[in-house]
Amino acid sequence: MVVYTQFEDVAYSPCGIPFVHGKEIESFDRLFLATKQQYKDQGIDVHYETTVESIDTKRHVIKVQGEGEVRYDKLVLATGWNYRDPNLPGGDLKGIYRVKNIQRAREWDSFLDTVKSAVVVECGLIAVEMVTALVHRGIKVTVVDPGPWPMAEVVDPDIVDPVRAGWAEAGVTTLWGEQVTAFGGNGTLSYVETTAGRIEAELAIIGTRKVPNSDLARAAGIALGGTGGIVVDARMQTSAPDVYAAGDCTEIPHGVSGVPLQGLSGSHAYAQGKTAGINAAGAVREYQPVYVPWAMLAGEWMIGGVSFGETTASAVGMNYVAGTAKGITRARYYPGVKPITVKLLADPDSRCLIGAQIVGGEGVKERADFLAVAVRAGITIDDLATMENVYSPAIGALNEPIQMAALAVQQNFRR
Repeated sequence: MVVYTQFEDVAYSPCGIPFVHGKEIESFDRLFLATKQQYKDQGIDVHYETTVESIDTKRHVIKVQGEGEVRYDKLVLATGWNYRDPNLPGGDLKGIYRVKNIQRAREWDSFLDTVKSAVVVECGLIAVEMVTALVHRGIKVTVVDPGPWPMAEVVDPDIVDPVRAGWAEAGVTTLWGEQVTAFGGNGTLSYVETTAGRIEAELAIIGTRKVPNSDLARAAGIALGGTGGIVVDARMQTSAPDVYAAGDCTEIPHGVSGVPLQGLSGSHAYAQGKTAGINAAGAVREYQPVYVPWAMLAGEWMIGGVSFGETTASAVGMNYVAGTAKGITRARYYPGVKPITVKLLADPDSRCLIGAQIVGGEGVKERADFLAVAVRAGITIDDLATMENVYSPAIGALNEPIQMAALAVQQNFRR
């Protein structure tokens, strides 16, 4: 097996980079899955800092910079994603950081020690984590986003409110409904122009949405979908014979709405890669439509969800009945107990669960995983309203917040 990458490294966790910057993780080395020698020992021939220039799907050939034409029996595309380019004046100044590449992150980490003020340009998931990291480094942070609240494409305002309150308490300035119009400075960033005025800053974090890196596939005539991602079937095969694709360069149908989605989480990319690899090797495995459980850390809060929140359901025209409950993660008297809020959405006809959103001090990931299975299995809100739950003072409250939210949905059905 031969792997080509334009980067210096493979198989590390870019999702961990903000936590190294924030000093929660001690070293970037902890983010690697294996050493380069371990790949060699497994018989994987990795060509680093090597560009694949084109694909000829009819001849089963790729053109590699510096190597010429290389024939393949099976080809897997895992070209990933890029940040949407804001395409602003001054975009080539030093001091503008896109959090993704681990070697660049090492360089930027030293630079952060010199930074006093930073602007976060739009507030996607990684950008939210970078806000916390910058605060931990003692840097004054201003967030500029055209949306009405952070991660507005995926999170409801009531769910993200505790995060916004935490940012305000930490001294973060937020400018919602505003846009960055230019970067300024003499070779190096010194200020950011916005629709709300000029902000002095030595650092700008680009947090625009992820777009698929599908140019190589497009040039080869491989079918792309409406998101710009590569279209794949359940075996992760593309429109070209013997060519598979996996990860953020693809689009995958949503399990409830059927709407194609792009830019999912690392766990989705990992599962897609396994599926593509198994099928490319001659066995059979299928990847199912997604229900998108997700969660992240935003300051002192964990925030997450499944499938739809109210904002996304409304955006795609889904009818729903919603209910919200506030609860706690452990017994009220047990040390370390945290608040948690759960919102559930149900289909008004079938009463099946179609989505959820959660914010709390702990216990978000486990609930998101469970609720994703519940949506996939067609569990109704009535099933959840009568669910059993673990009670132990140290690990779980008497009243499970999921059940409480389901009861709230039931009440709203009766109105």
